[in-house]
Amino acid sequence: MADSRILVAVRKRSQGEDAGAEQLARISEAIEKRGFDVRWAAGVADAEAVLRTEAGLSAALVAWDLPGRDDVKGEPGGAAVLRSLGRRFQDLPVFLVMTDDGVRDLPLWVAESIVGYVWPLEDTAGFIAGRITTAARTYQDTVLPPFFRALRRFDDAHEYSWHTPAHSGGVALLKSPAGRAFHDYFGERLLRCDLSISVGELGSLFEHTGPIGEAERNAARVFGADRTYFVLHGDSTCNRLVGHFSVTRDEIALVDRNCHKSVLHGLVVSGARPVYLIPTRNGYGLAGPLPPAELAADSVAARIAANPLAQDAVSPDPQYAVFTNSTYDGLCYDAPATARALAASTPRLHFDEAWFAYARFHPLYAGRYGMSVDESTFPGPDRPTVFATQSTHKLLAALSQSAMVHVKPAPRAPVEHDRFNEALMMHGTTSPLYPMIASLDVATAMMDGPQGRWLIDEAITEAVRFRQEMVRIRRRIEEAGDRPPWFFGVWQPDTVTDPSTGTALPFEEAPAELLRTEPACWNLEPGAAWHGFPGLTDGHCMLDPIKVTLTCPGIDASGTMGEWGIPARVLTAYLATRHIVVEKTDSYTTLVLFSMGITKGKWGTLLDALMDFKALYDADAPLDRVLPALVAEHPRRYAGHTLRELCQDMHDQLRSVRLVDLLDTAFQQLPEPVTPPQPCYQRLIRGGTHRVRLTEAPGQVAAAMITVTPPGIPVLMPGESVGAPDGPLLRYLTALESFDRRFPGFRSETHGVTLDPDTGDYLIECLRPTALQEPDPDAQDRRTPAQRRPEDGQRPADSGTLSHG
Repeated sequence: MADSRILVAVRKRSQGEDAGAEQLARISEAIEKRGFDVRWAAGVADAEAVLRTEAGLSAALVAWDLPGRDDVKGEPGGAAVLRSLGRRFQDLPVFLVMTDDGVRDLPLWVAESIVGYVWPLEDTAGFIAGRITTAARTYQDTVLPPFFRALRRFDDAHEYSWHTPAHSGGVALLKSPAGRAFHDYFGERLLRCDLSISVGELGSLFEHTGPIGEAERNAARVFGADRTYFVLHGDSTCNRLVGHFSVTRDEIALVDRNCHKSVLHGLVVSGARPVYLIPTRNGYGLAGPLPPAELAADSVAARIAANPLAQDAVSPDPQYAVFTNSTYDGLCYDAPATARALAASTPRLHFDEAWFAYARFHPLYAGRYGMSVDESTFPGPDRPTVFATQSTHKLLAALSQSAMVHVKPAPRAPVEHDRFNEALMMHGTTSPLYPMIASLDVATAMMDGPQGRWLIDEAITEAVRFRQEMVRIRRRIEEAGDRPPWFFGVWQPDTVTDPSTGTALPFEEAPAELLRTEPACWNLEPGAAWHGFPGLTDGHCMLDPIKVTLTCPGIDASGTMGEWGIPARVLTAYLATRHIVVEKTDSYTTLVLFSMGITKGKWGTLLDALMDFKALYDADAPLDRVLPALVAEHPRRYAGHTLRELCQDMHDQLRSVRLVDLLDTAFQQLPEPVTPPQPCYQRLIRGGTHRVRLTEAPGQVAAAMITVTPPGIPVLMPGESVGAPDGPLLRYLTALESFDRRFPGFRSETHGVTLDPDTGDYLIECLRPTALQEPDPDAQDRRTPAQRRPEDGQRPADSGTLSHG
């Protein structure tokens, strides 16, 4: 139990100064003999330092008369430590050390914060230590979540393995040199926990029984769902699963065009007919939210009426709508208001919250996440069934690929567990990795109670500090006058208003407490220049402070380009040489995430790297000094160039082809839909497609999705027309192709595009012209008589109900 610690926060006294101090020393020795480490703290600052660094505390012993902080008058330090413990831990056993009979003078809340009192001189040291360590062990037994607790017990039982996997707890690996190296690297415990579904005492992932079922039910409670399902293949599988359950072949799905490609893969699986909703965009090329007008029932109806694919749908009524919340760049909706808007169009609503699993655990995000849509925020019969899919591993502490689906059904579209579970089994595995399940269980436990808020609050606090420091550095550079007056910016408001006083404050001068706790500071006000998104209403959308978008010189949120600039791809290439890997890079912006693992040391390193890049740019440093690997790989292109020359050359290229404008147009003016995605996939795997150059693509129909990173959103979907030679899509792709040729080493990551190895031409997969005339062998009418459109063109009144609920 060496990792178990007990905090002893008492006034520092010299040994022998009084009997109480000597007794506390004896109590400490007795605690250590029982297998616990003791962490001493002589004041509030010491105690709070222990709380920041020691998550493994099992109990605490706090003296009420502990010296307080200088900035807090009239309150003993013991009170401050008790409050800090309450914010940090849930149900941690805390004992209050008393030196007199002053219990009756203590505030009432103190009794609610502790489990008992200790008068050091009234009992033996061994007895007092026994009380403390017994409480600590009880806490340790209860602090572990259900599945992880059961897994540890099973591992401790040291049973022989007679089932899969064949490595048998790692034993098989010991019979091979390579296997032995693998065993030694990952360790025996991981391999002993890699078990078969035959281990009945651990429960079943598909039957949702035993400790696994208990862990899922616990997660539903913690995340605010009616039902939660663990998924071991990431949010991508969650998205396909929910889409597959919610909409069937030839039914209409409303799809945010800003969705992840896995949502769109779900359309191929289900055979649904997508009708896309168009998010707004700004001058940086960032995708914004779906504006309120786009969500309105009349706008949705107009989108459906104008979509050729919807004309042959089994029903004119959408069965499902899906959108991204928060977006990649940290934009999160007013969830109940958005649900009310879309509920007029569909009975099922899917919040893809891959990057937003933490939202429930901090008041800054109140009402901004899917599971906040319930009877209290959206009462009445019109409330839709809500699904929220989350990549738990992305911004909570779970292993990679660990994810969850949260469900809050409504009577309008009930979700029967057995039928949803059938869809889950189609996309799940019968060979789950038990450490992944345990990580979901532990990630849930970490968010339960006050510790969840403490963890998220710390991440928000560090993000706010970084954001403010970036603005301060920029101001200091401008005021110093001893170097070129530019620095990188942060995409955020220039000023914030304190709602309690109505006072507008410069962002960098606002109290950190205000920015950390007041959602209004992060709202995207209608028409505000800093965000650049048109068509918003007050409160519709909020910027998540932990998703920090750095802006580079060269363009602003309105899309106005300057004479000089620093494309973000050059910056992130340099940051990579400093071992700083960012999350996403667009033309002039780059995204960094302030997760729970971010520290001042991490973001201080980023600040230092940004300052160093500025110094190298201002000095016009040789490129082989700044990006030596790039020059070594492409010497004919970059040898002899400087950093400033590369930045200006790339900026001139982006400005001359107007790439950001082309991107905006391509995503706002969607291609014409010709055929649903599913038949295109059938042709793709049966030889009914061919790869063509962009010059040959006009008028053809895409057979595969094209997703360009940046920005990571599909620009062309299977079944959509490539369009005219001078249309928005081909102009955008042609500009990217030209950029890639001109700047080797900075190529866009483009899913769905193959490069000609000889010319570097983009090749895209299109349907063969003959395939468009060939009959679909599966095209017989699958509609029931009630769903078929009568000859007079009227649709049956009851055609909008799914049989599976």
